Amino acid sequence: MTFFETKEVVKQYAGHTALNKVSISVPKGSIFGLLGPNGAGKTTLIRIINQITGPDSGEVFYNGKPLSTNDIQRIGYLPEERGLYKKMKTGDQAVYLAQLKGMSKKEATKKLKVWFDKFDILPWWDKKVEELSKGMQQKIQFIVTILHEPELLIFDEPFSGFDPINTNLLKKEILNLRDKGATIIFSTHNMGSVEEICDHIALINKSEKILDGPVDQIKKRYRTNTYKLSYTGEFDKLDQILNSDFEIVDREKGIECNTLKIKLHNGSSSNDLLGLLLPYLNIVSFAEIIPSMNDIFIRVVKESKKF
Repeated sequence: MTFFETKEVVKQYAGHTALNKVSISVPKGSIFGLLGPNGAGKTTLIRIINQITGPDSGEVFYNGKPLSTNDIQRIGYLPEERGLYKKMKTGDQAVYLAQLKGMSKKEATKKLKVWFDKFDILPWWDKKVEELSKGMQQKIQFIVTILHEPELLIFDEPFSGFDPINTNLLKKEILNLRDKGATIIFSTHNMGSVEEICDHIALINKSEKILDGPVDQIKKRYRTNTYKLSYTGEFDKLDQILNSDFEIVDREKGIECNTLKIKLHNGSSSNDLLGLLLPYLNIVSFAEIIPSMNDIFIRVVKESKKF
């Protein structure tokens, strides 16, 4: 079921096209990666979702209906450029921001203290924001973003500036939010994070969508039919063993075992490859090399000829 959708959205600024007929479909209860190089148009699309600006043409749907001003209360947005009032006490500021999302002071204070304790920042409740580290401030903004339990969450580079421990903490919470039913749009340049938590992605480059779909299907689509194997046995006779259906793209001689990367051609299978090698080599490990999202990102952007 689609929860959020754009259909052929166009946005221009002073003759510059920021979005050119961009259509995305975000499934309900999923983590949707919104990807693209700097200047691709991601921020413009996020601003349209948050109703900071509107499209010049095209349609935007929220939960099956045209996006309206009433929907903004059901959206949580954590921007890449963070900002808190430096001189204000941390707890007071968090309560204030929660009230802007329709929560009562009593409810906000109660829930905030639970989250502050969970994120190990409760002792800083009465400290001024300027006394907190950057990481602590980002934790507060994350908490305020999710506190009112929005149906749609938009995270723009949420792990920026975090150490690995706190990055994992946030990843866990984002996955928990999805599992509890939230729909999440996740914008990042970190392809490792995309592989870890995203269910679907859309890749935008120079104002146009150039790739979208479920992450697992995209990775299968860009398979190169290349395999990596570790083995013991004769290292120098492989060119004599293999025929033209098998291309050695890399080889490395090791102390205990050797490694090969072999690309299959002409419809040959992994079983065909193993059938040729087993009489001569002792296979220690054998696996297909599946391209990473980082590899796919670079390849697709370059192939779009718009980089």
